[in-house]
Amino acid sequence: MSKVAFHTLGCKLNFSETSTIGQQFLKHGFSIVDEKEKADVFVINTCTVTDNADRECRQIVRRALRNNPNSFIVVTGCYAQLRPDEIAKIDGVDAVLGSNEKFNLFSYLENFEKKELSCIYPPRRIYVSPIENLDSFNPSYSTDADNRTRAFFKIQDGCDYKCSFCTIPLARGKSRSASPEEVISEFKQLLKAGYKEIILTGVNVGDYSSSLNRNLALNLDHDQDYNLYKLLKMMLEVEGDYRIRISSIEPNLLTDEILDLTANDERMCNHFHIPLQSGSREILKLMQRRYRIEDYQNLIYKAVNRIADLGIGVDVIVGFPGETEENFLETYNFLKDLPISYLHVFTYSERPETKAIEMANSVDPVERKHRSNMLRILGAKKKHEFYQKMVGKELSVLFEHENHNGLMKGFSSNYVRVKHSFDHELINKFVKVKIKEVDENICTTENISINESINIQAG
Repeated sequence: MSKVAFHTLGCKLNFSETSTIGQQFLKHGFSIVDEKEKADVFVINTCTVTDNADRECRQIVRRALRNNPNSFIVVTGCYAQLRPDEIAKIDGVDAVLGSNEKFNLFSYLENFEKKELSCIYPPRRIYVSPIENLDSFNPSYSTDADNRTRAFFKIQDGCDYKCSFCTIPLARGKSRSASPEEVISEFKQLLKAGYKEIILTGVNVGDYSSSLNRNLALNLDHDQDYNLYKLLKMMLEVEGDYRIRISSIEPNLLTDEILDLTANDERMCNHFHIPLQSGSREILKLMQRRYRIEDYQNLIYKAVNRIADLGIGVDVIVGFPGETEENFLETYNFLKDLPISYLHVFTYSERPETKAIEMANSVDPVERKHRSNMLRILGAKKKHEFYQKMVGKELSVLFEHENHNGLMKGFSSNYVRVKHSFDHELINKFVKVKIKEVDENICTTENISINESINIQAG
C-alpha cells in the first residue's frame, strides 16, 4: 500500500482542509503516516499570512526529502495559490496545486512518480486557477484521515474585507459559505463519527451568510438569509452529546444574539477568539479594520459580564508601518487592562500586493522583535492569571486520546488546558473536574472530582 504524509501550516481552517485532502488519498488506497516516517507522497498545505510561513515551507520540503529522497512533493494552500512559480523553483517540489485544485487532487495528478525533465513530463506541474475563479465552496472537515476528539468543520471561505496587511482575500477569493442544509448534514455526520467538539472554521466565520430557497425537509423559510446566529440555532436543534466552538470571529460580527445564545446554552463553548490587531486608534485606521478601539473594549466587557468564566483570545500585530513607540504602548496598555485570557502575537511582515507594503515609516525588524517579545510575555501573564481564576472551580473538560507519560490532557469549554492521570475510560468524554492548581501552562485536577463523565444538554 502506498503511503502519504502531510504537513499543515497556518490556521485551523487549513487543518480541516488537510483532513479532506487526506480523505482523497484514503479513497485511492493510500495509508496515512506521520511525516517523520517514510512516505511515497508528501503533501504540504501552506499558509501565507507571514513571510515566516513561506520560509518554513522551503524548510519542510528539504526535511521531507532528507527523510525520503524519492518522495513525491505536492505543495498546495494559500502560498501555492499566490506564488506558484516561486514554489515551483524550490528543489524537490513536483507539483503545485491552488486553492480550487487541492480538492480534486487526483484529477490533476494521475501518478506520483518523480520525472526527469522532458517535454512530456515537466518536473514541476502547476495547477492554479486565477483568483476570479475562486467562487465555489468546497466542504472540509475532520475525517478518518486524522484521529481527533475535536473536529474542525469549515462552514465559510474567502473574505470581502480589505485589511491593508492581509493577503488572504488574494489567496482565497470572495466570501462564500456552505448552505445550511449542507452544514446540518455534515454536522450530523461528524457527531455520528464520534466527535464531541465541533470547531467552526473559515476565513471569516462571522460573515457566514447563505440565502436559501430550497429544502423544506429542514423547515427553512423560502428566500431567507441565514447568518451565523441562525445557523447556530439550527445546529443546536440537533440532539446529541456535543459542544460547538467558534474558531475566530471578528469583533464587528460578534452580535448580542450570539452572546446570549452562548450564555444560555452550555453546548456553546464559553470561549471566543476575537482579533484586535492594534490598540492604537491611528494604527487601527491604517490597517483598515472595521471597528474602533471603543467598540472593541465595549464588546469585551459586555461579553465577560454576560457569560460566566468566559475565555477570550486576542490576535495582535506589532511593528506595523508607522507604529511609533507611543502607538505600541497604547496597544500594550490597552491589552494589559482588558479581561482577556491569552494573546496570539504576530510580528508584522511585508506581504506582496498589499497596501501596507507601500506605506512609509517601516519599523526596524529588531524593534519589531522587541515589541513582540513584550506582548508575548504579557500574553503569558494573562493566561496564568486566567488559569489562576479557575482554581477551585468545576469545569467541563473533553479529554483526548494521547498518553503523555501517564497523563492525559484536554480542553475545558472556556479553552483552559487541563491534565489528569491517564484513564482510558475518560477518552472523548465530557468530564466535570475541579481545578486544583496551575502547573506552568496547564491546570491540574483534584482526583476526587473526576469520577463520572457527563452529558452536555441544551440550556
